[in-house]
Amino acid sequence: MSFSKFFSNRHLNIAPYDTAGEHLELERFIKLNTNESPFAPSPKAIKYAARAAENLNLYSDPDCTELIAKLAETLGVKPENILCGNGSDEILNFIFAAFCDDERGAAFPDITYSFYKVLANFHNINYATPELDKDFKINLDDYINNSRTSFIVNPNAPTGLFIKLDEIERLLKSNLNNIVVIDEAYIDFGAESAVKLINKYENLIVVQTFSKSRSLAGGRLGFAVANSNLINDLRAVKNSLAPYNINSMTQAAAIGALEDEKYFEDNINSIIQAREFTAESLRALNFKVLNSLGNFLFAEHERISGVKLFEELNQRKILVRHFSKPERINNFIRITIGKLDDMKALIENIREILNA
Repeated sequence: MSFSKFFSNRHLNIAPYDTAGEHLELERFIKLNTNESPFAPSPKAIKYAARAAENLNLYSDPDCTELIAKLAETLGVKPENILCGNGSDEILNFIFAAFCDDERGAAFPDITYSFYKVLANFHNINYATPELDKDFKINLDDYINNSRTSFIVNPNAPTGLFIKLDEIERLLKSNLNNIVVIDEAYIDFGAESAVKLINKYENLIVVQTFSKSRSLAGGRLGFAVANSNLINDLRAVKNSLAPYNINSMTQAAAIGALEDEKYFEDNINSIIQAREFTAESLRALNFKVLNSLGNFLFAEHERISGVKLFEELNQRKILVRHFSKPERINNFIRITIGKLDDMKALIENIREILNA
């Protein structure tokens, strides 16, 4: 990547986030490549957002007061334990700014959410990337007694594998002088959240998002949950960079989404049902499928390469995700779980590709 002569030397090493999962002609495709929800936002979320649009001449509430009150009620924490961001990516940026520096670098797995590496490079932070084990699991021993700020996606992406809370606690206890970030973007699809531990461990930050299970990827809303001291640190960074970071329509839509609990639960159950159907069907076709607790599956087949299957499905107007790097996962494809009919169409097309 080249920059103009005016670009700061401080950021010459940045490598922007790869958005290869995006596609513009969505109406032509079954879209199973970006881990979005296949369901529209809650009708209540849409109604509240439309109402908020009537006042877009006014600045949004910089403290997200009503939203945070409702979110705190939903999570069983206090409002002072929450900070909202423009997507969880902004929250992660605040965390890098607040808790990573020349003395405290970052640590995250070699196969995980790739935005961590982008942020580390942008902030000129030294980072370590311990390898996943042979079964693609995070080895927490690599993070025990760590001198860095640790970032753990749980369930991990793109594998979908989950680390139980007793193991998370072991990590927290061994790093009492360093922050541990548990990124729970996919927590609602069958896993157990670490939010309940925030007041037990002063070094824990849990990050979640409305993009997946709440069907608000386009609304851009994420949040951090931690003890009030850490939230105050993050709020200081946020107010220094983006005091009005959450627009009024997104705040209103999120409140509506939280109020519509039945819609949320029904959609989650539908996605889990479709995930289990897809995993079982893929295994019947001799795929290796990791035991995902996310809204996606990570799978490979011994008779067809990941890139070949990706390309064949693309030609059939079905979008999945393929990662060319690192090499050990380039035979896999990541499949977002859509509606059950979409997953049945996927399986039928894969069957035809394998039999061709």
